[in-house]
Amino acid sequence: MKLRLAAIAAGLAFIVMSAGGASAAAVCGEGTGQAATGEPIVIGAITGKTGPDDFSNSTRAAKAYFDCLNANGGIHGRPVQYMVEDDQWNPEIAAQLAAKLVDDQKAVLMVGNSSFVECGANADFYKKSGITVVAGVGVPRECFFASAIAPTNAGPRVSMLGAMGYALDQLGAKSVVCIGPNIPNVGSWSCDGVMLLAKEKGFPASTILIDQGSADSTSVMLQAASSNPDVIVLGMSKGSAVPLLVAAEEQGLNEKIKFVSAASAYDLSVPETIGPGWDGKFYVNMEFNDLEATTPDNQNWLAVMDEYGQKSDPRDTFAQAGYLAARIAEKALMSIDPANITRETAGKAVADIKAFESDIFCAPWYFGADQPRHNANSTTRMAVSEGGKWKVVSDCAPSPDPELADIRAFEKSAGITQ
Repeated sequence: MKLRLAAIAAGLAFIVMSAGGASAAAVCGEGTGQAATGEPIVIGAITGKTGPDDFSNSTRAAKAYFDCLNANGGIHGRPVQYMVEDDQWNPEIAAQLAAKLVDDQKAVLMVGNSSFVECGANADFYKKSGITVVAGVGVPRECFFASAIAPTNAGPRVSMLGAMGYALDQLGAKSVVCIGPNIPNVGSWSCDGVMLLAKEKGFPASTILIDQGSADSTSVMLQAASSNPDVIVLGMSKGSAVPLLVAAEEQGLNEKIKFVSAASAYDLSVPETIGPGWDGKFYVNMEFNDLEATTPDNQNWLAVMDEYGQKSDPRDTFAQAGYLAARIAEKALMSIDPANITRETAGKAVADIKAFESDIFCAPWYFGADQPRHNANSTTRMAVSEGGKWKVVSDCAPSPDPELADIRAFEKSAGITQ
């Protein structure tokens, strides 16, 4: 087990995840090829870079896009000054950093945020400060139940329920165990959704919450298997999910139980890392398009990462999220008189976005002006590990999360089709 996990760790450490590269030149902004030289527009972001895991992929991709934008005329001649701060997975630090960016640096928007703690720490502050947050990766419940925060990703609960819906429809699931992180309003909130769906469908379900980085993977898997489920659904980060899968295979559970996961395990390195024992047996939800899709905007994301990012920057689903957040911010800011870009005008421009289209999304993204919460991305795909790669196995489908009833009602009233 120790030798196997050592090999896994080495594989995961090599995260130069080139998704095949992109041949075309990156396209950003007005495409002038001229650097923006006007007064900078301050945009902030908070991410969890240091702590239990590096969760900064979204802000890295957003930075790459803003760098590309600045090299191509910026926002009508004004460059974006993108200021990213590390909350270290600490809510107190997250609150201090929000005050620094919003009050001291006078950010007009927050864009690309990705953190396990900052939404809970800062949602009320953002609302009171009148600043809009186009988050890259929302994680805890507060990211999706705040009037000022609108993530581009679906979120762990919606993603996990998307995976569970596939297990019900395609894998014949009749009993399930949900494994999530023991983080407030993350694991319990996500697994509660699975429990609610199981209750509606009339099949048994149970939850296991674990501490990432310290839980014994073999013990967790044996506990999960003890109730003889048809399906085990994971809501863990890649770094925690892989050791669980290794432990499950060592117990032969991959031959008896179907495993599905939220999008947090959708990473190009995972299929090869877990090996052929999981071919056709480990399914993941995809909050966005296939990482290797040859569609125009997905290829532009890769080109931006290649030209303006670092080689070590992951090309993963969270990077897609940050790229999209930056593009949405660009769209909003480009609609404003460059001499009148303020926190108020920037927030209104974001709120006015009703159908931002990208082939990376399953459906157009919208803000939902005057809504108490935001979860525009709730239509997802599924993929399965096969031959060291991910194989897409479903078209876009709406998540069956019962908690989306209010979102669906708003979409219907606004004439939004998902």
